[in-house]
Amino acid sequence: MADTNQVTVFYDERVLAHKPDSDAPFLPGRMDRRVRELLSALKVPWVYPEHAGRLTAIRQLLELEPVPGLLFESGKAATREQLGRVHTSSYLDHVFELRGHNAWLDVDTTAVSPGSVEAAEVAAGTTIAAVEAVIEGRTQSAFALVRPPGHHAEPVRARGFCLFNNVAVAAAHARAKLGCERVLIVDWDAHHANGTQDIFWADPDVMLFDIHRSSPFYPGTGNLEDVGVGLGEGTTINVPMPAGSGDRAYLKAFEDILIPATDSFKPDLILVSVGFDPHPFDLALNVSYEGFASMTRMLQDLAKKHCDSRLVFVLEGGYHLLSLSRGVRTVLSVLAGAEAPEPGLTGLAEVEAAAAFHRPAFSAQEQG
Repeated sequence: MADTNQVTVFYDERVLAHKPDSDAPFLPGRMDRRVRELLSALKVPWVYPEHAGRLTAIRQLLELEPVPGLLFESGKAATREQLGRVHTSSYLDHVFELRGHNAWLDVDTTAVSPGSVEAAEVAAGTTIAAVEAVIEGRTQSAFALVRPPGHHAEPVRARGFCLFNNVAVAAAHARAKLGCERVLIVDWDAHHANGTQDIFWADPDVMLFDIHRSSPFYPGTGNLEDVGVGLGEGTTINVPMPAGSGDRAYLKAFEDILIPATDSFKPDLILVSVGFDPHPFDLALNVSYEGFASMTRMLQDLAKKHCDSRLVFVLEGGYHLLSLSRGVRTVLSVLAGAEAPEPGLTGLAEVEAAAAFHRPAFSAQEQG
């Protein structure tokens, strides 16, 4: 069995081969067409926001500031059977036909390059590899450092930079092949996991807890009243948040909603679709690094209580390279045993020290 606080990062360089061409022809009706035309007139380049530099920045920070005890393992490509548990055959046929090509898959944000299909297969397969390692007891927790992201990918179409729904593929694999009966998916990305919700909408054995910026923020889904249907009613939990929501609101949602829901559901495995775009640098919400650390610690506690500490993080969004890389390192540090600093306390010790330094001057004036 793995040592307490052992954490393994699963990473495969093949995911870097996903390089959509920013100069690819427009599709009719593309939502960003007018914006790109305006930028072109201003001589400002348009760059595909989800790019390989995101993972490169994370790896560079982990090399500059290593997390003690952190282990690395390589990934693998998902099979068609594994992908087919959550995506339709017709959709998979469509995606596989684009292997080796530059193309747009949808009318808003998702494109592929010649290496993108393999990268997406590896992203899903590497997420499976992380889950297998945790279930087999080879590591206490795991972090799948993958791209393209997955939580917007629906059963029948790509959306929001996502081709295959990595976390859904891994959850389905855990239930089909690894003996898990109930899987909890926690998604704290700033954008709602419309694809994950669609896939498990009527499934009573997969619970989705999704806290996100509310509509009309992309993708415009995830309303409070969306709770699933049929036998799955109640296993979809949406917590839409207004712009500017930060640590206190997020931690209260975890304490008042996620913890009692998890206690009731009693999962065998916890998967986390982890995005770092709630950080203020991404201009969507206001969650700090300390907030990410506290949420990670709470998830560790839930995993320890219900599922022998089996906990897997899967990278989703986050596009500011500093907050993305620093956020990933923060989560990994807590998983590896570092203390989770309480949000809102940064700078308090310095203020107290400054007050002690300046106070004699005020006291002297009062005495005079």
